[in-house]
Amino acid sequence: MEKSNTTIDFILLGLFNHTRPHLFLFIVVMTIAIASLNGNALILLLILLDSRFHTPMYFLLSQLSLMDMTLVSTIVPKMAADYLSGKKSISPAGCGLQIFVSLTLGGGESFLLAAMSYDRYVAVCHPLRYPVLMSWQLCLRMTVGSWFLGAADGLMQAAATLSFPFCRAKEIDHFFCEAPILVRLACADTSVFENVMYICCVLMLLVPFSLILTSYSLILSSVLQMHTTEARKKAFSTCSSHLSVVGLFYGAAIFIYMRPKSYRSDNHDKVVSAFYTIFTPVLNPLIYSLRNSEVKGALKRWLRKCANAKPQYT
Repeated sequence: MEKSNTTIDFILLGLFNHTRPHLFLFIVVMTIAIASLNGNALILLLILLDSRFHTPMYFLLSQLSLMDMTLVSTIVPKMAADYLSGKKSISPAGCGLQIFVSLTLGGGESFLLAAMSYDRYVAVCHPLRYPVLMSWQLCLRMTVGSWFLGAADGLMQAAATLSFPFCRAKEIDHFFCEAPILVRLACADTSVFENVMYICCVLMLLVPFSLILTSYSLILSSVLQMHTTEARKKAFSTCSSHLSVVGLFYGAAIFIYMRPKSYRSDNHDKVVSAFYTIFTPVLNPLIYSLRNSEVKGALKRWLRKCANAKPQYT
């Protein structure tokens, strides 16, 4: 197949067609995306303004909200503009930027979730040693490390993906540029890159996921030793909800990046990618923050303060 110049734009075929059922699904997805942005922005604002939340646990939650907001803002506006305008082109630079940002945030969130699980493990299993085992210095190191490792992976995969020559048919059957999808269009041997990408995924996905499972296993073991039934129920409820969101995020990412090439399907890839780029970000503030009594209390105080601050006219 004839190769094309890298200056020619790619075409994103998108997630939806212009039919009534797909229009309804588009509205649903946009509603979820807006709810995700508002929910994460609210959590970020509460943690920033309330000094009681200036702790390592809530700082990690604020970073999770920041990552989710940025991820949704990177993907959804372009997808919506393409669907509404019918102009589906994206430049190689824009495509590379989407790959870099999505992998930076996805990889960073993978490590950040592992750091959050360690924080919960220390809080539940070693509460008296929490200030030592989860110091601010360690918290900042884990946060910076999460961002740095995600950015390093994103930069490497974006540069390597766009270095391949692409065939004339540069249609991407997806709603944003994602490295495994784009590599299929390459008119060159990509086996070495795919092997390297697989190794990166083991380090970026399976290792943090294993640490999370280990942390929550130790937490559940500690919970089983609690004397009160109410405390056990509350702890089980919290752990199960956290693990469900973690499973959704890691399961979708592993499905996209670690599945054998022969088993890949464009339609499946689009739906699964939507889970960890659009749906999971709206669940994170609900599961990690808004179910928290301290956060709900701070939200009520903030709303009362806003109501009392309304100007009174005489």
